[in-house]
Amino acid sequence: MILLAGLGNPGARYRANRHNIGFMALDAIVARHPFAAWRQRFQAQCAEGRIADTKVLALKPQTFMNESGRAVGQAARFYRIEPENIIVIHDELDLAPGKMRVKAGGGAAGHNGVRSIARHVGADFRRVRLGIGHPGEKGKVRATVLNDFSGSEAAWVGPLLDAIADNAALLVEGCDSTFMNRVHLALNPSREAEEKDGPE
Repeated sequence: MILLAGLGNPGARYRANRHNIGFMALDAIVARHPFAAWRQRFQAQCAEGRIADTKVLALKPQTFMNESGRAVGQAARFYRIEPENIIVIHDELDLAPGKMRVKAGGGAAGHNGVRSIARHVGADFRRVRLGIGHPGEKGKVRATVLNDFSGSEAAWVGPLLDAIADNAALLVEGCDSTFMNRVHLALNPSREAEEKDGPE
């Protein structure tokens, strides 16, 4: 089983915040694939389902971002899921808006939700980092992440979430490089056309 966690803060107040793009991505994945209804468990909203041939537990911690590891840790221990089978989707200030990277292990890079999960399950889980861009000044970070995406940002948020949901099978199967490439090409169709046509 894969534990697929999206990070965010619970409640209507935070629903469209940049910090909640992990929740948004997980919602898109669950809507696109055969999952049971969400239910409350492990201090989280959980939904069990399948992506391709892989059994997946989708999990949205309801503990607020800084304590995300409590929910992830409880679910991982209950199902005996090893860190390498845990995938965490979260916002990333150090990536440009709309960019995505997948990595296994490493530090938290200042992300409190990732730091909390590492405390509870170790650091060897996989991370899907969704770029929201840095405001340029440390003092503006909190306001940036806890504010909603602007209308103009919808031009990349929606397509990014759709591309992640469309290609989620590659992610759960561990094909990280192919997953990243497919999402990138979905967001840059002109480049895909160039690759198909080949050089002049």
